[in-house]
Amino acid sequence: MAVRYKVAEAARLAGVSASTLRLWETQGLVVPGRSATGHRQYSESDVAQLKRVSWFRAERGLNPAAIREALEAEAGELDDHSLSAVGEATPQSQVGRKLRSLRHAAGKTLEQVAGDIGIAASVLSTLERTSQGVSVAVLHNLAEYFGTTVSSLSGEDEPEVRALVRSGEWRTWPRTTPGVTVQLLAEGRNQMDCHRFVLEPGASSEGAYKHEGEEFVYVLSGRVEFVLDSDQFHDLNPGDSLYFESRRHHAWSNRHDGETVLLWINTPPTF
Repeated sequence: MAVRYKVAEAARLAGVSASTLRLWETQGLVVPGRSATGHRQYSESDVAQLKRVSWFRAERGLNPAAIREALEAEAGELDDHSLSAVGEATPQSQVGRKLRSLRHAAGKTLEQVAGDIGIAASVLSTLERTSQGVSVAVLHNLAEYFGTTVSSLSGEDEPEVRALVRSGEWRTWPRTTPGVTVQLLAEGRNQMDCHRFVLEPGASSEGAYKHEGEEFVYVLSGRVEFVLDSDQFHDLNPGDSLYFESRRHHAWSNRHDGETVLLWINTPPTF
């Protein structure tokens, strides 16, 4: 089992205070995972990054923005080395890598893209380095900004696919959004995005988004609230379904005190 450290333990290993770790999190220098109860959990790689941040700050006197740039440069070098060694990125890292490549191809800085999207540059930096830390709404807006889709960023349209997907053998998107797991019910370049969404208690889109197409949602278990066009509220329970045009602003959240599972289909594949 992977080792996980609490704030105090991670701070001691990194040689800084717990309050410094919380500050670095707000600056996007490290984003720890969360336990089921919401407590921060630092992995060994998080601790290694904390030590790197501490070194950049103490030995080179860099400010947070400069540290983010240095970490981004190191991540790019590591990606290049990994690609040459194994031929492809890991599923967990590919979303961030793809976004960074799209940004570089567009000749944009972190600050320019973040400003256009309406998020902090530290948040975008963390996403590019870790493929984590943003809401579904923000990830969709970034995909739209670069003329692609969330499904494509997540590697859903890879050419090697299975014609039959057995129960429990679903391929899973890289987990970019806390509390949201997206599993593929159909693979490849299809006319429909067919997903199984698993939402932890309190998980939500954290904002509304829209795109072309039509959507069908069926609740398998739990309870979810959909808000269409900011003023139409739909509380869905097991067995309930909702069909709507994707161009309508839509937001959603798990209103259940346990896990909520949805069957979610988009057509054409514009999400």
